[in-house]
Amino acid sequence: MAAPRFWREIPNRYNLIGTKCGNCNKVLFPPRYICPHCRRMGKLEPYKLSRRGKIVTYGVVHVAPEGFEDQVPYVLAIVELEDGPRLTTQVVDCDPNEVKIGDEVELVFRRIGSDNEDGVIYYGFKFRKV
Repeated sequence: MAAPRFWREIPNRYNLIGTKCGNCNKVLFPPRYICPHCRRMGKLEPYKLSRRGKIVTYGVVHVAPEGFEDQVPYVLAIVELEDGPRLTTQVVDCDPNEVKIGDEVELVFRRIGSDNEDGVIYYGFKFRKV
């Protein structure tokens, strides 16, 4: 599959998509087939999540796993979106010493890695301070 097609044909790769339960109105991420709150299925619809949220907790990584050594130190955080769901993400474009709980953040689309020098480049969601 060519790289442009790899990204273009799967909307969840470039949109933050969750689900919303038609029974209890809870917004969920990642997308679910059964609502964990009301335990019902069938009324879950795709839902485009907010691109903004706040840092609930975070940590600074000083010893990275293979492939991420060039990024240290970097911040991993749990972000609560304006819609309610929480997700684990990297916080970029900031000094790790200036990050604090409660900071407002917004979604950005950034390179994560690639297969090799000539391979498909993988992008993903990260957040930056507002």
